[in-house]
Amino acid sequence: MVLSRLIGAFSADLGIDLGTSNTHVCVRGRGVVLSEPSVVAVKKGTHQVLMNGCAIGHAAKAMIGRTPQSIDAIQPLREGVIADFDLTEAMLAYFMRKACDGRHWFNPRVVIATPTGINPVEKRAIFNAAERAGARKVYLIEEPRAAGLGAGIPIHEARAHMIVDIGGGTTDITVLSLADVVVPTTLRVAGVAMDEAITNHVKKNYNILVGSNPAEEIKMRLGSACPTGEETSLSVRGRDLIAGLPRAVTVTSEEIREALAHTVRQIIDGIRNTLERTGPELSGDLLETGITLCGGGVLLRGLPDVIHEETGLPVRVDKEPLTTVARGTAIFLERLDEFKHILESADDDL
Repeated sequence: MVLSRLIGAFSADLGIDLGTSNTHVCVRGRGVVLSEPSVVAVKKGTHQVLMNGCAIGHAAKAMIGRTPQSIDAIQPLREGVIADFDLTEAMLAYFMRKACDGRHWFNPRVVIATPTGINPVEKRAIFNAAERAGARKVYLIEEPRAAGLGAGIPIHEARAHMIVDIGGGTTDITVLSLADVVVPTTLRVAGVAMDEAITNHVKKNYNILVGSNPAEEIKMRLGSACPTGEETSLSVRGRDLIAGLPRAVTVTSEEIREALAHTVRQIIDGIRNTLERTGPELSGDLLETGITLCGGGVLLRGLPDVIHEETGLPVRVDKEPLTTVARGTAIFLERLDEFKHILESADDDL
C-alpha cells in the first residue's frame, strides 16, 4: 500500500473519456488537459501512422475528405466501442504521452469511461488497448456514473437522478440511484447521426455531396431542435453529383431543423421510454432532481427546451457539457480508495 501510494505520487494518473468523435483526457489534480478528435491518419492499407505518429487528433481530422489515395483518415471507434484495435492503441498512446508531458517517472493509472451495456469482449479490448499504450493499471467506469460526478450530482444518495449524455456515436440515457445504474438506455443515435442526416438532406434536395466536417459545421451554425425566433442561412459548398463539378448552394436553419427532426425524435422517444421503465418512487424523485444533459449533442439549440416540454421535468445543461464525463473520471481518480469497489479492472471476471 505504501509503495503504491509512493508510485502514485510520481505518476500522472489519467481519466479518459474515449469517445467516437472526441477524446478528452484529465490529469489527476490538474483537470482537463487534452481535448482532441478521435481520428488517426495512416498510410492506406496499413496501420502505419503518418508524421512519425503525430497525425492523430486535430491534425488527422483536418485531413478527412482531403487525403490523397495513399492516405486514410480513420476514426478507430464506432458507437463508443473499439472498431480498430491497433489504431485505438496508437491513439491512446499518443494522447497519454501528450497528457503526461514526459514529466513523470512511472506509467499512469488510467480510468476510462465506457458506454453502458458494452459486452465483455468490448471491455477486454479497451483494457488491452490501454495497457499496451502504457497504462500501469486500468479501470473502467460507466459513462453515466462519471457524468453524474462530473456534473456535481450526489450519485451516492438513495435518490433518482437522470443523466442524458449525447455524444458522437451514442446517447446514454440513465437513471442513477445509490451510485449505480438503475434504468439504462443506450441509443446508437447521437451527433454523428445528426451530421449524416444533414449530409443526406443536402444530397437529396440539392444533388450535392458534402463531407462530414462541413456537415458538422452546418449543424453547429444552423442546427436547432425547435424554432429559435431567428432563422439564418449558410452557403454550403460541395460536389455536384450530376455535373461532377464544385457547386455552392444556400441552406436555411429551417430546413436543417427539419433534417434533424427524426434524430431528435429518436432521442426524445428514448428518454420517454426510460421514464416509462422507471419505478414510481424513483419517478417521484425525478420531479425534483430532473434531467441533467451533457455531451456535445446537447449544444444543439433548443434541445433542452424540447426535452422539458416533452417530459415536464426540470432540465439543466452541465456548465461544460463537452468534458462532463472526463471530469467525472478525474474525480474517481482523486477518490480511488473510496470508489474502487464500483470500478472494473482487468483483474475482475469480465
